[in-house]
Amino acid sequence: MLCAAAMMSTANAGTLVLESWRVDDKALWETVLIPAFAKRHSGIDIRFAPTTPTEYDSSLQAHFANGTAGDLVACRPFDVSQSLYNKGYLEKLDGKPGMEHFEATALLAWQTDDAKTTFCMPVASVIHGFLYNKKIFKKLNLQAPKTQAEFLTVLDAVKKNGAYVPLALGTAEKWEATQTLFTSIGPNYWHGEAGRKALIAGKARFTDAQYVAAFDYAAKLGSYLPSTASTQTYSDSQHQFASGKAAVYPVGSWDISYFNQVQGLDFGVFAPPVRATGDKCYILDHMDIGIGINKKSRNKEDAYKFIEWLGSQEFADLYTNRVTGFFSLSNHLIAVRDPIGKQMMEWRTACESSIRVNAQILNRGQPSMEQELWNVNADLLNGTVTGKEAAARIQNSVASANKFKR
Repeated sequence: MLCAAAMMSTANAGTLVLESWRVDDKALWETVLIPAFAKRHSGIDIRFAPTTPTEYDSSLQAHFANGTAGDLVACRPFDVSQSLYNKGYLEKLDGKPGMEHFEATALLAWQTDDAKTTFCMPVASVIHGFLYNKKIFKKLNLQAPKTQAEFLTVLDAVKKNGAYVPLALGTAEKWEATQTLFTSIGPNYWHGEAGRKALIAGKARFTDAQYVAAFDYAAKLGSYLPSTASTQTYSDSQHQFASGKAAVYPVGSWDISYFNQVQGLDFGVFAPPVRATGDKCYILDHMDIGIGINKKSRNKEDAYKFIEWLGSQEFADLYTNRVTGFFSLSNHLIAVRDPIGKQMMEWRTACESSIRVNAQILNRGQPSMEQELWNVNADLLNGTVTGKEAAARIQNSVASANKFKR
């Protein structure tokens, strides 16, 4: 971790500081990505300065406010980064070299509401699904489910057997209840982008039948969680699945690299099951990370050179295949080498992609819908609220925070 002085945007010419929440990527940046950039730009030094994910947003705000933010910053999608741009912290990137490699849909998460200004370069998205332990499935004569009824049948069989936890998920940290479960299964209920945009436009409410049904299904899945779910953390759930004690793990593709390191763990992946055979499938392919330039950086010339390299085929290939589970948002053709990552990326062709329901516009206001969904879905999985009650709480949150105001 760099000291505050080292993170000053007033660093010596030729030095760029990159802030990020991706602590896990530190070694990759320092041993692979930065050296690759340096081969083409030998006079520019990059310092990767990560902050713990849960502290990153507040930390970055503080750095901008006191003038110590890095020259380059990792950008959350949609409203969090748009807030930084609105405060005058981020450069406009429209028309800059490298930006031509991204389609309009990839830019959406880092643009103003009118799509006229782009303030961060897209880097990668993450995809959601379910990992399953192949040895357990073989032992219990189970197949990867395609429909929601088949999924419940699989979980019932594991629960009846009694030797394994059906679904490795805890609610102690709350965020997984929303980000790796509810927003993963939900698009198959509200038809992906159509349902998400209807909420933004005020043409739909969370208390409408399709959204309530999604909460109801999540509540059903709550009965298959471990008995310790209310005190189980994210890392506990990872270990539970990695150690072969659980049959299924609700996954964000960022977890792939973790499980790839577990010797003897033979796992597969399936997409969020559709409601009924023959239904169109929807997946969560969420724009996760971009990179922007500090408007007050004293080394913008080099920062733009770095941004241009981020838009290159070389970077897209390195990032996709070395940061397993993060998929390039550029239009370069990338061959994904990891078999699980490759399978998940292929869902983009078979299914319609959507993003997290709260990500755009709805997250504005206090408390944020993100935090409200965390609380509601944790309560839902713990069995203390019903699907109808959960939907009403979220709709009341929307109304009280007046989140539809732009």
